[in-house]
Amino acid sequence: MRQRLGSIFVTTLIFTLILLIGSYGAGLLGSLTGLGGGFIIIPLLTLLLNVDIHYAIGASLVSVIATSSGSAAAFVKEGITNMRLGMFLEIATTAGAMCGAIVALYIPTSYIAVLFGVILITSAFMSLRKKVYDINQNKSYLAEKLKLNSSYPVGNGIVEYSVTRVGGGFLMMIVAGLISGLLGIGSGALKVIAMDNIMRIPFKVSTTTSNFMIGVTASASAVVYLQRGYINPGVSMPVVIGVLAGAFTGSKILVQSTSSKWLRYIFAFVISVLAVQMIYHGIAGRI
Repeated sequence: MRQRLGSIFVTTLIFTLILLIGSYGAGLLGSLTGLGGGFIIIPLLTLLLNVDIHYAIGASLVSVIATSSGSAAAFVKEGITNMRLGMFLEIATTAGAMCGAIVALYIPTSYIAVLFGVILITSAFMSLRKKVYDINQNKSYLAEKLKLNSSYPVGNGIVEYSVTRVGGGFLMMIVAGLISGLLGIGSGALKVIAMDNIMRIPFKVSTTTSNFMIGVTASASAVVYLQRGYINPGVSMPVVIGVLAGAFTGSKILVQSTSSKWLRYIFAFVISVLAVQMIYHGIAGRI
């Protein structure tokens, strides 16, 4: 009996240590790219630790909230985050997230895994196709009415920028919220891409504003998973601790970094590898 209890303790300890280390990496990458930790947490739990994908999504949503809490405060303090824009777009993402979380409970897990992989590959492809734009100075009537235009500090002063295509960005945020609730990932990639390519916001601003937003989006989805019992404290607690530590480290690196080009390549490589694994296991029915 004693030997059996010791074996269970060792197994639990190893499981927790793997979660802590993996979650730290997820929080670090999520903070640097504005993705949230879910892109790493869900494959880590489902592929490596054989956790049911619904429980993985529940833990992922908690990790996304932790990532946002851990890094957003530092970005807001530095004056990079566009808080007014983030709060406006959260109207769309929260509504979408609630709908996505409800739908996800009735979809087969293998379908969710394949969809997750497709979203990852799409995000990686769109990120690599990103063109480098000059700072947008075109005035938008709606952006001016809502006071969404802002500025952010750089090494030699303040950079002013304008927000454009507000309507298109708002619609894309509904889709991002839907995917967030469906897959438990915070949809940081879609939010960054929407703000980057549609609304023409500087990448560092879109990344930090995404970090600010994903916690609210994930909270809306997490309520549904919590009610269904899919948030397990034994899984979620190590995830939160690791992700918070990684997010704090990432926020310090991003604030001091002057170039964001290398972040795109890291982002694209990591999620492409994970995407192939998720699609393969989903089609094979192993998730």
